[in-house]
Amino acid sequence: MTPPLLSVESIDTYYAESHILFGVSLVVDVGECVSLIGRNGAGKTTTFRSIIGLTQPRSGRVLLNGQPIQGLAPHLVARRGVGFVPEDRAIFPSLSVWENLDVAYKPSADGQSHWTTERVYEVFPRLAERRNQPGGTLSGGEQQMLTIARTLMGNPALLLLDEPSEGLAPLIVEIIGGLIARLKNEGVTILMAEQNLPFSLALADRAYVVDDGRVQFSGTNDELRARPDVIQRYLGI
Repeated sequence: MTPPLLSVESIDTYYAESHILFGVSLVVDVGECVSLIGRNGAGKTTTFRSIIGLTQPRSGRVLLNGQPIQGLAPHLVARRGVGFVPEDRAIFPSLSVWENLDVAYKPSADGQSHWTTERVYEVFPRLAERRNQPGGTLSGGEQQMLTIARTLMGNPALLLLDEPSEGLAPLIVEIIGGLIARLKNEGVTILMAEQNLPFSLALADRAYVVDDGRVQFSGTNDELRARPDVIQRYLGI
């Protein structure tokens, strides 16, 4: 039986002596878009940091293609095929769009190069128009596009998106949502942390609701829609 692309098994994560994640478990299969939904401070970003090695879990396991990656340094997790799009974007402001993309290029773990600058410009035409413009002069939405595109240039097997709609105007959120939907339709496997429930439900196949460092619900989008008690209690909607 083929293992999930990503399997997080009962991880407990701390910041110093503060216990943040309590037995968090989730799975993402190849080709899925899965959302991790919760309020600010619920534990979404800490879950991502635990997956990519920025904050190591004290217990539990993180598996990629059935192989453990917990305990590895973040650059080694990236080499295994995990791409991380942080909430703060962290582009290189003095480099052009093309330079931001070029500096991030590497083939996938199996040597494939599905994502190149030409491919990025096809999927993100706004970036093609701005290819010679310094990253720091882009709008917030364009910087979000550049951050996603730059991560794709590493040809990851799994794309982690941390709050992709945060701080963006509604029209830009719609554009970013369309780009994520296109990536999903082209087979990119995505785990997305969000507090915007409609945005998540429009894109993801399944959802995990987190609160207070614990998974409080897991299921399909239809199953979540059928649980107004969960939505009201943990998402405040």
